[in-house]
Amino acid sequence: NVLIDPTATIGTNCIIEANVVIQDQAVLEKDVMVGANAVIGKGVIIGEGTIIEAGAVLTHSIVGKNCVIGTGARLGQAGFGFYMDEKGHVTVPQLGRVLIGDNVEIGANTTIDRGTLKDTIVGEGCRLDNLVQLGHNVELGRGCVIVAQVGIAGSTILGDYVIAAGQAGIAGHLHIEDRVRIAAQSGIMRDIKAGETVAGSPAVPVKEWHRQTIALKNLIKTRKAT
Repeated sequence: NVLIDPTATIGTNCIIEANVVIQDQAVLEKDVMVGANAVIGKGVIIGEGTIIEAGAVLTHSIVGKNCVIGTGARLGQAGFGFYMDEKGHVTVPQLGRVLIGDNVEIGANTTIDRGTLKDTIVGEGCRLDNLVQLGHNVELGRGCVIVAQVGIAGSTILGDYVIAAGQAGIAGHLHIEDRVRIAAQSGIMRDIKAGETVAGSPAVPVKEWHRQTIALKNLIKTRKAT
């Protein structure tokens, strides 16, 4: 069973598998494939040749051409937006979208929050691994590589061709410039200039991190010797 709203637009040569839901005013351009049990929300636009794998849910999103959205991915849900009040936490409405460029691949069970007032953006040619989390208003430039279990907090901007290795955590409202490389499990708490390679938590230039590691190892040896 497939449920397609009569106001949705389905291009030529699209493949729509079992139990898919396509809501009102959604647009699928030609040659789109939507896997079983996926949901395409109201007004979502899916570009030509894009593959939406089984169980993915897309709302408030515009996806470019020739993308792959992995199994169980979630795009366009409300982000973690609230302010603290003495009477309780007050939710801030999330009104932006998720914009995905052409030739982007997004892994299984990755989640990308919609923007608060402006949009969350993933640039052309990016590769996101499984279990990545992008907060509201995050912007990725072209060709970024974000490896499994990386979390990027709201309103942080990455330039072009940034690499963030597995389980790195990036705080909010930062600017990570072009071609930065972030080692696995690093904690990013400051802006990083173009071309730097950083490691550790809090992250420092990778050579400094190696010196810290060696110094700590030597300290342990010294203490054992005494």
